[in-house]
Amino acid sequence: MSEPDAATSRVLIVMPTYNERQNLEIIVGRIREAVPAADLLVVDDNSPDGTGDLADKLAEKDTSVQVMHRTEKAGLGRAYVAGFTWALERGYDLIVEMDADGSHRPEDLPKLLATAGSADAVIGSRYVPGGTVVNWPKSREFLSKGANIYNRIMLGVRVRDATGGFRVYRAETLRKIDLRGIQSAGYCFQIDMTLRVLQRGMTITEVPITFVERERGASKMSNTVIIEAFTRVARWGISNWLHGHTAASARR
Repeated sequence: MSEPDAATSRVLIVMPTYNERQNLEIIVGRIREAVPAADLLVVDDNSPDGTGDLADKLAEKDTSVQVMHRTEKAGLGRAYVAGFTWALERGYDLIVEMDADGSHRPEDLPKLLATAGSADAVIGSRYVPGGTVVNWPKSREFLSKGANIYNRIMLGVRVRDATGGFRVYRAETLRKIDLRGIQSAGYCFQIDMTLRVLQRGMTITEVPITFVERERGASKMSNTVIIEAFTRVARWGISNWLHGHTAASARR
């Protein structure tokens, strides 16, 4: 496989937003400082707090910032699929997933991008050696770690942080995946993508990151999101067992 050079590749950061007005300008400024050559696509799901309007103002000042306005809150997964499709249509080489709330530090982007030269996908991982979580409630950390253990048991993957949403995909990786067939709406999307990459014989490398609990705004985690992930993973796991499918492990 050809290996894109992070220093010369066209990089697009896809950042879904819903009611992130308090965080958006701050995180965009940090991104521009950490990876000045990268472009940013804000995918706003018609935020009632005016996040989309603020994104438009930032785009007017900086041609590296683009905004996609969606008409409704349709879920994280659908926002990312829309952003990925936009990126592929415009010839980007490396496509980044990143939250807008500050939990994913832009300062970690250079090492994730550098690793993309030797892997089909890169996950910024909280749960490999060197990865840390800062200021997260113990209940959320317990839920996250428990979900990843559940994923490994049900799906047979050795990815330590399959729920992590700080990622880099090579364009050719996304082209090998049926993006239009993805139905996962919430954070289950991350598990879905992990499984699709591995089942197609591609590689994932986990890179340790520092995950920081948001300081402003409210988390989008809900019981609906948790139930979706639990039931979909169970269904995928049972299907794999019945058909004798296994997923390859990640590299760290």
